[in-house]
Amino acid sequence: MIKKIIAGLCLLLSTVAFAQENNASPYSFYGIGDAKFKGTVETRSMAGIGVVADSIHINLQNPASYSSLKFTTFTVGGSTGSTLFETDTQNARAGRTTLDYIAVALPFGKLAGAFGLMPYTSVGYRIQNTTSNTDTSLNRTRQFDGSGGLNRVFGGLSYQITPKISFGADFQYYFGDIETTSLVTIPDIGLQYATREKNASDYSGVGANIGLMYKTRIKSKYEYYVSATYSTEASLKSESVRNIATVSVSAAGDQSVVDQIDFTVSNRDYKLPSKFTIGTGFGQARKWFLGAEYTNQQANELGGRFDGTTTSARFENSSKYALGGYWIPKFMSYNSYISRITYRAGLKFEKTGLVLGGESIDDKGVSLGLGLPLGGTIGGSNLNIGFEYGQRGTKNAGLIQENYFNVFIGLSINDKWFVKRKYE
Repeated sequence: MIKKIIAGLCLLLSTVAFAQENNASPYSFYGIGDAKFKGTVETRSMAGIGVVADSIHINLQNPASYSSLKFTTFTVGGSTGSTLFETDTQNARAGRTTLDYIAVALPFGKLAGAFGLMPYTSVGYRIQNTTSNTDTSLNRTRQFDGSGGLNRVFGGLSYQITPKISFGADFQYYFGDIETTSLVTIPDIGLQYATREKNASDYSGVGANIGLMYKTRIKSKYEYYVSATYSTEASLKSESVRNIATVSVSAAGDQSVVDQIDFTVSNRDYKLPSKFTIGTGFGQARKWFLGAEYTNQQANELGGRFDGTTTSARFENSSKYALGGYWIPKFMSYNSYISRITYRAGLKFEKTGLVLGGESIDDKGVSLGLGLPLGGTIGGSNLNIGFEYGQRGTKNAGLIQENYFNVFIGLSINDKWFVKRKYE
């Protein structure tokens, strides 16, 4: 039965994943959009640390963790969130509901493999800017819209070299499209027509991620972990088309094309930067764990899509610090369900690498989560729920501060596959 469930969900969710609009941030204007978190609800509830490898949860951040699994594991997760955008004078609110990942892992003793798909970046914004022409004293309104993003399909293998050391690697195929629009009007003289520039770009490329995990026991009771991953620099190829049109805009905002012309834009490669992550943690198996992680990523390419709009923007190396852990009151309790729940929490601080008007765009937040065991299933299947509250950006230099609250839900289903029959 579980095999039929996995097959059906893979087919359904893979269709949904590529069509969703999963961002509502003006900061996704730059580069190829906002980077999405690469991990499950379990790790996101602990501020995103991917240090732990266990037997019933897929760790999507470090491929070396796959060989720790004892059961065939299917996992899927999604999130919904609300963001309050604030400047010194205005505020607005937006929300999104998205699919975040779908993956399957298959253990074969010391060797294990995993595959799946998840978003990589997302673009979603609507920005309006009004400027005044000093020569004519006329106002010009320019509206920017963007949507789309990149997805990634991945597949990887892990091998347990010794009881303490595991090595793994996965390979990723990136693909997706981004569509951006700029609409210019001069409302002061009541012009009927506006000028619209539309850019559509298709991206594709491949990359790799390698990982190493070390786990040892201290005084036979405690466990100590060290985790390291390295994502290689990857090259994305793009094919772009630009459309310039004169459009008529109704009072309701609907556009009808009066005249237009298409241009083929020269193809260019976009570099995905390399990234290095190292983490460590200490705890007691099936009882508690506390870990910390540091990530450093090389600077992104700016990749402005409209002339004259990115003069005050740049990217620098990004970094992230995270601290998180979990606590299980009594994993094997038979008479108290609450005691078998996994309680998770974490703190994070991230320099995103984007600098606007001399201001670094930072992201800081706190997360909480629950791992709810599902009764009557083999191997510890569970429902995971997480909550995240944080703040990104700043009101300085006329920028936007984002105050966000996210709720994420994940399902992890485990079963024994490839069991040799004892009786015919």
